[in-house]
Amino acid sequence: MIITHDLNEFLRERGHLDMIDVSFVPTMGALHEGHLALVKKAKKIAKHCIVSVFVNPLQFDQKEDFLRYPKLEKEDVHLLEQNQVDIVWFPKVEDIYPRGFDTRIEIGGPALQWEGALRKGHFSGVATVVYRLFSLVKPKFACFGEKDWQQIQVIHRMVKDLLLPVTLVNVPIVREKDGLAKSSRNRFLTSEERSRAPFLYKILQEAYLKLKSGGNISLILSNAIEALEKKEFKVDYFCAVDGNSLQKITKWNDNARLIAAVKLGSVRLLDNI
Repeated sequence: MIITHDLNEFLRERGHLDMIDVSFVPTMGALHEGHLALVKKAKKIAKHCIVSVFVNPLQFDQKEDFLRYPKLEKEDVHLLEQNQVDIVWFPKVEDIYPRGFDTRIEIGGPALQWEGALRKGHFSGVATVVYRLFSLVKPKFACFGEKDWQQIQVIHRMVKDLLLPVTLVNVPIVREKDGLAKSSRNRFLTSEERSRAPFLYKILQEAYLKLKSGGNISLILSNAIEALEKKEFKVDYFCAVDGNSLQKITKWNDNARLIAAVKLGSVRLLDNI
């Protein structure tokens, strides 16, 4: 496995690979089994696999959250070596945003509500960094996890609208045995909070089954929010939406998605079903 922190070295090594048959997994590091599921999928669908590890400053609306994000390069490299990645690239900020860089990609549609409304500039930062990475890596495939469902839809919209020559591959959520969605931020939960955290997925499952059975959407959602708040979760949203547009729906259908974001202690938990 080639490990590089230098843009020119990365481009040189990228040039040694098949120019077409390359899959790509962009990450922010602090890797876990969810990221490794992306890597395994990427290796199945292409001859070569490239992983980037870059904590993108443009997508953080709060500087302290950016500074707090865990950086575990040694551990990440070990995991990627075990999974036989071809190249792992640790870009510098100036590689992605060189001096004088003054371009942002703004997405409408699926980016406007939920995380987009709560975290101003977040999806512009996501879209901009993903576009920059795609332009440098030039992958045939790019794998993204379904835990960040809205983010996936935003990236799909950008790829479609800008006719980018990459196929996006969604990879299902990887969960702990108790149902909690894997996340790099879970490490910040206290032991007491960690024991309560799976309740979010439990409520999602219960609401999902009721919605599939034709229950009243507004009543099911309000009951779910009430149950979470009784367990001292701060609910940012818990909503049934169209899976592509992220618009609220009034009747459950095969393309619907149940999305949720809550805060437990200092940690925001995102999940969907």
